[in-house]
Amino acid sequence: MSEIAANLDRIYRRIEAAAQRAGRRADGITLVAVTKTYPLETVIAAYRAGIRHFGENRAQEGYDKVIGLTEWLADDPEQAQAKPPVWHMIGHLQRRQVGQVLGYFALIHSVDSLRLAERINRLAERDDVPTVDVLLECNVSGEESKEGFDLNNWSTDRAKLDSFLETVMQIGALDRISLGGLMTMAPFCDDPDDARPTFQNLAALRRTLQSELPQFDWSQLSMGMTNDFEVAIEEGATIVRIGRAIFGKRAQVADCTLQVAATPGPKGF
Repeated sequence: MSEIAANLDRIYRRIEAAAQRAGRRADGITLVAVTKTYPLETVIAAYRAGIRHFGENRAQEGYDKVIGLTEWLADDPEQAQAKPPVWHMIGHLQRRQVGQVLGYFALIHSVDSLRLAERINRLAERDDVPTVDVLLECNVSGEESKEGFDLNNWSTDRAKLDSFLETVMQIGALDRISLGGLMTMAPFCDDPDDARPTFQNLAALRRTLQSELPQFDWSQLSMGMTNDFEVAIEEGATIVRIGRAIFGKRAQVADCTLQVAATPGPKGF
């Protein structure tokens, strides 16, 4: 068994245990392997170990790996019948980078403004992408370094909530956008349980959205990473984003808000 496969086995057992503690089924939780800064060879090794959901933080780096893994699969006849990879854009996405993502990533976790949603919709119409599945990134912790809609204290600030609801309705009305739920990042804490209030807050926001805007799909909660994914599952996460626990320490540490250079990318299709 490879090191990645052994790590995966441990993580799946931890996911199962966390789900049981919450009275949930583990098969309702998607593990997204975060491959930012890891080379294509590591992505291929992860695919061989059974991983099918991959997450990238940077548009250009992610696009390169999507193409690289696709070409590797096409050249390996043994993989012809295997389930294809599913790519998730989980990092901050600038409007000028949208063309690097459309048609290559199945789910964008990080829509954090109406203007970004409108840009995605416009390019999807131009390039005939039928629908783009997205999550709305919400900063419910109030941490200044985090991206997302500012929803700190949303439960006690009705004006802030109403403004967000209006924005959500405008995003949901876009022809090529399909809302699927919410995403957040908790502050990094030495004690994973310290992240619990952030996850509880996002779960409460989802319940409010389900009540206020039931016409949209709020089924997904993308929250929890290597340091705190078990707590996130206990609080309702349906998608967890894990990198270091699968692949080990990164060669370089990249801040989650680091933006890629303005490299021209491919158009969506």
